[in-house]
Amino acid sequence: MASKEKWKRKTDPKLSGWKSSGVVKLILFLLLALMFYVGLYPKLMPEKYDIQVNMPSDKEILAPAQIPNSKATLQAQEEAAEKVQQVYRIFSLRNDTLISQLLDRIDTLNQDDQLTDANKIEIYREELPQKVSQFMANSIRNSGNNGAYSATLLQEVRTRVGEQEYDIPEETFYKIPSLTPTQIQQMKSEATGIVSRLMSDQVTDAQTARAQVAEFVSRSTLTDRTSREVVQELIKLSITPNRFYDEEATKEAAVQARENTETVYIDQGEVLVQRGEIITQDTYNLLKENDMLKTEINYWPQFGLLLLSVLLAFGLFLFTRQSGTEFRYDNPQLLMIVLIYFIMLIAMHLTALVQSDTSKYVGYLAPVAIGCTLITLLLNNSFAYFSAIIFSVLASIVLNAGQSGTGIFDFHFGFYTLVVSYAAIFTVHKASQRSTILKAGIMVSLFGAVAVLALSLIGDADLNRSTILYPVAFALASGLLTAILTIGLMPFFEVTFGILSALKLVELSNPNHPLLRKLLIETPGTYHHSVMVGNLSEAAAEAIGANGLLCRVGSYYHDIGKTKRPSYFIENQNNIENPHDSIDPKLSKSIIVAHARDGVEMQKEYKLPKRIRDIAEQHHGTTFLYFFYQKALKQAEERGVEPDFTEAEFRYPGPKAQSKEAAVVGIADSVEAAVRSLHKPTIDQVESMIGKIIKSRLDDQQFNECDITLKELDVVAKTLKEAVMGIFHSRIEYPEEVKPKTKEN
Repeated sequence: MASKEKWKRKTDPKLSGWKSSGVVKLILFLLLALMFYVGLYPKLMPEKYDIQVNMPSDKEILAPAQIPNSKATLQAQEEAAEKVQQVYRIFSLRNDTLISQLLDRIDTLNQDDQLTDANKIEIYREELPQKVSQFMANSIRNSGNNGAYSATLLQEVRTRVGEQEYDIPEETFYKIPSLTPTQIQQMKSEATGIVSRLMSDQVTDAQTARAQVAEFVSRSTLTDRTSREVVQELIKLSITPNRFYDEEATKEAAVQARENTETVYIDQGEVLVQRGEIITQDTYNLLKENDMLKTEINYWPQFGLLLLSVLLAFGLFLFTRQSGTEFRYDNPQLLMIVLIYFIMLIAMHLTALVQSDTSKYVGYLAPVAIGCTLITLLLNNSFAYFSAIIFSVLASIVLNAGQSGTGIFDFHFGFYTLVVSYAAIFTVHKASQRSTILKAGIMVSLFGAVAVLALSLIGDADLNRSTILYPVAFALASGLLTAILTIGLMPFFEVTFGILSALKLVELSNPNHPLLRKLLIETPGTYHHSVMVGNLSEAAAEAIGANGLLCRVGSYYHDIGKTKRPSYFIENQNNIENPHDSIDPKLSKSIIVAHARDGVEMQKEYKLPKRIRDIAEQHHGTTFLYFFYQKALKQAEERGVEPDFTEAEFRYPGPKAQSKEAAVVGIADSVEAAVRSLHKPTIDQVESMIGKIIKSRLDDQQFNECDITLKELDVVAKTLKEAVMGIFHSRIEYPEEVKPKTKEN
């Protein structure tokens, strides 16, 4: 069948133009090679200069693009770091809780009648400073356990608190035992409020805050002199610094200042070296950093690039010739391939414009998976897999931001492109709705992020934010950008090149399509029949490797012509007489046969794709309307006249099925109608009926013009039987099991 199709394409005058021209095909592949050459030339062939340090330049050297000035950038970074001020952090030590605990302890001891005043004084002299030190140590330790503060900051807190400890005057210890519980409670109320107010400010030097204690106490409600003197000293004991120098945060701020310092660039076209200017070491290093030096002039690199471009194009040519792809003889689809490759190169170069040696990770933002996504959706998987390899080669060259360190190819971008391309192919190769493209974008983001993370962890010794977070973020954004661009470009390719993609088929299967709404409203019986045929044909087509989705959607529209005369078809004859009983069988034949032609005309009016129209036109092929033929013979016999018609006049006009999909839909159509006509069918009846339908069409040579095989017909029969059993299970009555006779019987 493949050879027949090839012969038809070569001999059909409609295809003898540019669509199948070998010359046009050659031009397209040459155009592809030229596109590779032009697209790779700026990255592989930048202008280089032959200069020496302390020697005059024989020409004026301009910046070929915006290039970074590393020396000026480093100087700007250091200046920004020097301007960073010291960072201080507030560290709460819960001083109000401390003063409350101290007074509670005093209240407990003062009420202990077993202790003398001398014992109490000794305890206060030893215990109060220890209690303060222990409280501070516990607070610092607890704050360190929650991970909110760095070790260096905690050490700074310990040091500053220890340095600024307060020593209570000796006479205060002699006054404490005389305090009554009532006095202590009054002192506690006032003291916690004063400490809270003082510590609400940022305290770097505790002595400054302690100097304000006397003023706050004098304004308090305490009237007893002893209470005022003691509470004043206890408050001073409880006050500590709460604002501390954070060395690590200061260093981090300096690092952040360096990172946030914008790179100093030399604008494109700016003069780097004047003609005759003496080359300094700094100028030489600048040119060397940007790979603008050369030792000798030769044209071998250009020739090598030409060979590489031809090799890539020739590889695509061989693949299309030997892989049996559906666009082997179709120049419009080859043109579409050229256009997709052009879009890929443009996307890579646009991303490369914002790339530099210091921001090379921006390259992961390039939507490098869009090419394989489009090819998978519009053509086939095999060519997408091969194209992924070509795209990875192109990306490793175009997105190579530092050739001096990585050579011609940067395997990071090549590997990344291969991973995300395959992820896109695996996700969309059976896409049935446009939301799958968004899912593919998410999968591209995830697989791309994992690939980038793996490369960063393996290859970068200095792991930091720029080497991990930025590349991963760009890879995640690339997947979403791929989905957006694919969704935007798909309609253009579908309309321009007449591609019937799976996504387009799903859109056509929407019940809100005007033709399907018409079918449902005007002929509900036919609509139900079409849906059932769609389910059956899809299962059978997928079983033999045909396009199941095309069969299902084609089935929805295959009987759309019946809407012109719905009552003449049995599935729509609810509670009405069959009009065929009262009309001439020739007229009945004409009405029945016309529905295929009418359906095609209606589909043309609504601009449905040709492959859908073909199924409507071919699903009956040239089959014979046996019932009406026999009815016409019987009427002629009853009238005693010779038949004025032939068997050929009672056949559908065709054409016969030209594809597996049209053949499968035709079989499923007959099977569904036959099963529906049976009353309580059994499994054996269904299996026998399917076999008879297929054999009848096979004997009638209805499959001679399509490439379906006998083995595939057997698979179709088996699949249809299983599908019918599933769909009509409630109607099938299984035969009773015959019990074996016993000896007694």
